[in-house]
Amino acid sequence: MTYSEVIVEADGGSRGNPGPAGYGAVVYDPERVRVLAERREFIGVATNNVAEYRGLIAGLEAAAEIGAESVTVRMDSKLVVEQMSGRWKVKHAAMIPLADRSRRLVAGFARVSFTWIPREQNAHADRLANEAMDDATLVDEVRSAAPREQRAPATGPADPAVATADERELPSWIDEVRDADAAAAKAAHPGPGWTGATGRPTRLLLLRHGQTELSLQRRYSGRGNPPLTALGREQAARAAKMLAAKGDIAAVVSSPLGRARETADAAATALGVPVRVLDGLIETDFGAWEGLTFLEAAQRDPELHARWIGDPAIAAPGGESFDQVRERVGAARRDLVGLYPGANVVVVSHVTPIKTLLQLALGVGPSLLYRLHLDLASLSIAEFYPDGEASVRLVNDTSYL
Repeated sequence: MTYSEVIVEADGGSRGNPGPAGYGAVVYDPERVRVLAERREFIGVATNNVAEYRGLIAGLEAAAEIGAESVTVRMDSKLVVEQMSGRWKVKHAAMIPLADRSRRLVAGFARVSFTWIPREQNAHADRLANEAMDDATLVDEVRSAAPREQRAPATGPADPAVATADERELPSWIDEVRDADAAAAKAAHPGPGWTGATGRPTRLLLLRHGQTELSLQRRYSGRGNPPLTALGREQAARAAKMLAAKGDIAAVVSSPLGRARETADAAATALGVPVRVLDGLIETDFGAWEGLTFLEAAQRDPELHARWIGDPAIAAPGGESFDQVRERVGAARRDLVGLYPGANVVVVSHVTPIKTLLQLALGVGPSLLYRLHLDLASLSIAEFYPDGEASVRLVNDTSYL
């Protein structure tokens, strides 16, 4: 179901200002009864204002994905509301790119209005922001658990928007060092295309597993665990050879399912690194449709299957929806970016998680899940930048097979 009019409520916070920061955003239907989307993310060290803007950006992106034409934005940040309404100027250097990005998103809607609300009326977004800040502990745990040889060098924040204080003074030499670091990072690693992204991204090399009997027969293959076929093992070997030739890869991360692990093991052996398993990269749970063809599932549950095709909120009987997949894949992406900042990482997974990561990088709606084709053992590349921008470098490459 799509809504032409939606309400976006967003919030951001920082424990220290600057300190560990996160944002939350929620999209409601026009009556503010049904929650259509939720977004939250831990963004590292930042100020309250940076986190507030990041929450606004996430909420507008979610509204665009739903297909909204008219958006009412409600926030308890007087600064953001007044700046986005054009009544206050954006003066701080850290705010300018975030405000510009927000305006570009606003331009994509027919109408957007901004309203200030008291904090108690913004409780849902505030809760999401606090949950995101709680993720700081999880990110630290993930980083500390990584083998030392897999950790990216700790070079400090590459993006001034997530490291510069805008509400309290710091010694001038800190600003000078940060400005120099940011300038060097931008010069060495300019963002792609027209995104304006800066800093060194975490580059995810998204590798789909090789062939299994179920994929050969074009059957729903979710939580089942069929092994690779002989051809699937050959595909994994060819992909591993290609990745080894690329080099400069910090880690191989895999779905826990056997077909992905087999493919990941081949890549890890060729690269000389261990495999890390991340449960969030597991394939969709297709429930009662597991092992069925598209036609068999449609005949078994014709009405439900027809709704499932096109509505990411609908789940297969006893399974999970694509909206649920997005939530856990989004969390996995945050873990990957937190664990391997600025590094190249091979991510071995399945059709839906890889499509979802590409969807997150492109900032597009769920239609991508139904329209994008990914071949077995294909490679796609998505990059996630420290300032929240992202880009897609490659989709469905099979030239090495």
